Amino acid sequence: MTELATTPNPTKSKTGSSLRRVEDAHLLVGKGRFTDNRPPSGQLHLHFIRSYLAHGRIVSIDKEEALQSEGVVAIYTAEDLLADDVKPLPIADKYKRVDGKPMAQPAWHALANGVVRYVGEAVVAVVAESQAQAVDAAQLVEIEYDELPAAGNLAVASSPGAPLVWEDAPNNIVAQKKFGDEAAVAEAFAKAHHVTKLELTNNRLVGNAMEPRTVICEYDKNSGRRTIRIGHQHPHGLLGTLPGIFGEKAENFHVIVEDIGGGFGVKAMTYPEDVVVIYASGKLQSNIRWRGSRTEDFQATGHGRDQINHAELACSADGKILGMRLHNLGNLGAFPTGAGAAIPLEVGPKVSTSVYHIPAYYLVTDAYATHTAPLAAYRGAGRPEAVYLMERLMEKAADELGVDPIEMRRKNFIPVDAMPYTNPLGEVYDSGDFNTVLDLILEQADWNGFEARRAESAEKGKLRGRGLSCYIEWTGAVWSEDVTMEASGAGKFTCYSGTQAMGQGIETAYLQLLSEKMDLPLEQLNVVQGDTDVVKGNGSYGSRSLYIGGSAIHEGVLKFMEAAKKLAAENLEASPEDLVYQEGRFEVVGTNVGIGLFELALQQPEQKIEVSSSTTIPVASWPNGAQVAEVEVDPETGMVKMVSLTAVDDVGNAVNPMLVAGQVHGGMAQSVGQALLERTVYDDSGQFINSTFLDYAMPRADDMPPIQTDLFREQPCRTNPLGSKGVGELGTVGATPAVVNAVLDALREHGIKHLEMPLTPQSVWAALNS
Repeated sequence: MTELATTPNPTKSKTGSSLRRVEDAHLLVGKGRFTDNRPPSGQLHLHFIRSYLAHGRIVSIDKEEALQSEGVVAIYTAEDLLADDVKPLPIADKYKRVDGKPMAQPAWHALANGVVRYVGEAVVAVVAESQAQAVDAAQLVEIEYDELPAAGNLAVASSPGAPLVWEDAPNNIVAQKKFGDEAAVAEAFAKAHHVTKLELTNNRLVGNAMEPRTVICEYDKNSGRRTIRIGHQHPHGLLGTLPGIFGEKAENFHVIVEDIGGGFGVKAMTYPEDVVVIYASGKLQSNIRWRGSRTEDFQATGHGRDQINHAELACSADGKILGMRLHNLGNLGAFPTGAGAAIPLEVGPKVSTSVYHIPAYYLVTDAYATHTAPLAAYRGAGRPEAVYLMERLMEKAADELGVDPIEMRRKNFIPVDAMPYTNPLGEVYDSGDFNTVLDLILEQADWNGFEARRAESAEKGKLRGRGLSCYIEWTGAVWSEDVTMEASGAGKFTCYSGTQAMGQGIETAYLQLLSEKMDLPLEQLNVVQGDTDVVKGNGSYGSRSLYIGGSAIHEGVLKFMEAAKKLAAENLEASPEDLVYQEGRFEVVGTNVGIGLFELALQQPEQKIEVSSSTTIPVASWPNGAQVAEVEVDPETGMVKMVSLTAVDDVGNAVNPMLVAGQVHGGMAQSVGQALLERTVYDDSGQFINSTFLDYAMPRADDMPPIQTDLFREQPCRTNPLGSKGVGELGTVGATPAVVNAVLDALREHGIKHLEMPLTPQSVWAALNS
């Protein structure tokens, strides 16, 4: 079990200890600084009118009566933004179509221009003195549409003769990417004793962060500068898109992020609402506020997952994998965002062979446009889809071959002495001991005691099942990070970091690094993030904050100490090599002659010592692990009860084991949601059927079982100075296949070998009674 801190935080801290989170105090007493907490005084309110059609031509927009409504200041359509030369939002552009030409690159305007392409697309923006007045006026705007045929989901869009989303995406395929050796795979399959085939749908999900998206844009009448207050995972990423959209210098914009009520990847991109709020603020020279409703968050914030997978695994008679052939269909929605396109085409494939050695491999991925909301990064972003497919495939192959699924995994694991190992995608795993992790999970989950527990469940009329998953994760995305270290004459040491806190506890981990490396008490340390005027960097997503951002802190402290030691040497008239540093003080070796760091800072011209640096960690980290789930199924109702979830994870050197456990727990909860409850449903015409919590089931506390987590600490990462591996998405990768495998194991005696997620009571009951 991971040992959690139970005592107050010490004065100092070191890496490897479970320092209690320093971020929580102000949140627990209601002093959070979320965007929508800011007082509304002095602001105009913006409300969007959104399309109720998945596909339609905008015939006319009549806003005259609405303009006369009380409190209305302005009403904007695409025509207004185009007249002021507001450019479309950035989209993916790096991939190729089937014919080798550049991928389809439709113009994604902040307000629909001529045609609507998904339910919830913003068409009109109403600005008024109050939110209520803006909503009332919106009811008076008359929009006439000419409804057009729609490709309302991936199954429809990929069928012959489907309605086209974009003319330059024939058959709705926006882009295609291939990996591997098709001829070698064909040869491996020809020699195989057995070929296992599997088709899966990876259900579409809504991110559902606790805090809906909110944007406030404050206009400075003296300079014309706009300050954007927003819950965003990548402040400089948002800032970087604005010059291209508005044709202005970046200096004209200032992004401030304070507390974020959950990110999960969906808050890491620039949205149409951001652009319209900023536009209205500049146009009206006023402060503008928009807060999305929960339904707007469902309809217009990027979704996750949504793939159809066709897989084949060629095996020898004893279960040795000879080759794998995959054809994946990924839904990009109506507009191909950067992350939305990368996930099926590039990111997911990186881990598609997982922890197994697969000699021959071939993958074709087709990325489709549909008349649905754009896809975005959602916790795991491609890796849960790939690992789910691999683990389901391993279970099915073992069953068909009559091989024990544990032994089949062991037979195909990449051995520890093969590290560093290059997988068929060219990705290099620097470290990992998958056999030992499997040994640990089987012990922690009491795998061998399962039959007794199954018998106990049977006595209660319940079906009990267990499921195993083994997995690996790719983390990183952007490989460099910037920090500034500052010691002030006032006695504070501050780290300015371009990563972004969003509930994951990164401030606590950074303070631990700083306390250890600067040998200073926590009370003298500070971390600043989220203000593009004072920090520089690449944000938080892809589980990069600790192993890249933390490595930047490590290197930044070394460079700071080098500069500070030179200043101290000049002050003490000694050589830098003759100085030692301890507890915030430089001293000449063998003497009492010295000077304190903050006293030294006070003597500088600006009464501070400041050193900025940039660190590059040029490769991914590869956290990995194994999970075991146990479930009970009620055959009378189809209800699945989670009984236990156990995880053993290799995250390298854990800076704070308690934070690691928290991240794994959260990822597991989201995976249980996908496995048992959550599914975003668009019908064939593109209508969003379940865009509220009345119809979209989220996991609750009573849906979760006791969770046991442990860390395997014997394989530190070899590619960064901390030896740490990213952990933010790891739990999400492993739990979904473990839970589904457990349910199918419980149903095995009834001849049920396949169900699609989510495994709701209705679907389980129907399978049991079919």
